[in-house]
Amino acid sequence: MFPTQRFVRQLMLVAVIATTTTLSSGCELFGGFTVVAFNLARFWGTTPLIPVPSYWSQKIEDRYHMEEYYLKVPILDPVEGENAPIFCMDPPSPDEVVRSLPDDTSGGVAFLSETSRNNVRIVVEPIVDRLGECRFYPMVGPAKLHSCHYKCTVYFEKTIRSSWPVPFSHTDQVEDVVYIDHDHLIRCAGPAAP
Repeated sequence: MFPTQRFVRQLMLVAVIATTTTLSSGCELFGGFTVVAFNLARFWGTTPLIPVPSYWSQKIEDRYHMEEYYLKVPILDPVEGENAPIFCMDPPSPDEVVRSLPDDTSGGVAFLSETSRNNVRIVVEPIVDRLGECRFYPMVGPAKLHSCHYKCTVYFEKTIRSSWPVPFSHTDQVEDVVYIDHDHLIRCAGPAAP
C-alpha cells in the first residue's frame, strides 16, 4: 500500500519545520545541544540551570539539617568532681520539634490542595534525666550514657485550602505529641595521676 500524496507532504513539512527551528536556534539536529551545553559549561564554569521542584529541594534541606544537627551523638569530656550535678541542659529547639512532626502538611500542590500550620505553640516537658554506669563503647572508650528524653506537645491550626475546582478553606485545631531523645556520652574520668 503506497502512502498518499497528502501524507508525504505533511511528513516533508514536519521535517522542514524541525530543521529550520533547530538550525535557527543555534543547535544541530543530532547531538548539537550537548555541544552547546558543553560550551556553556566551559564558559560559565557550570552546567545550564536546571529547575528543581520545591518538593525535592525541601527533602534535600531536611536531610541536610537532620544529618548536620540532629543525628550526631556528642561525646563530652569528664565532669570534675564525684558529686557534681549533671542534668539535661539542651532542650529541643522549635526547629527540631517542627521537623520531627509527622509529614501531613508538606505543602501539597499549589491551587489544588495547600496545607499550612498557623499559630504554632510548643510545650517542652523533660521526661527522663538519667546517667548510666561507666562502660566501654567502641570508638569512644569508657563512657557514661546520659539519657535526656523530652515530650513535646505542639498546638497549631491546620489550614487546608483549595482554589480549584471548588474553592474552599478549612481550619482545624490540632494537637500533636512528639517524643525527642537527646542522649549523649560523657567520658569516664580515669584514676588520678600520682
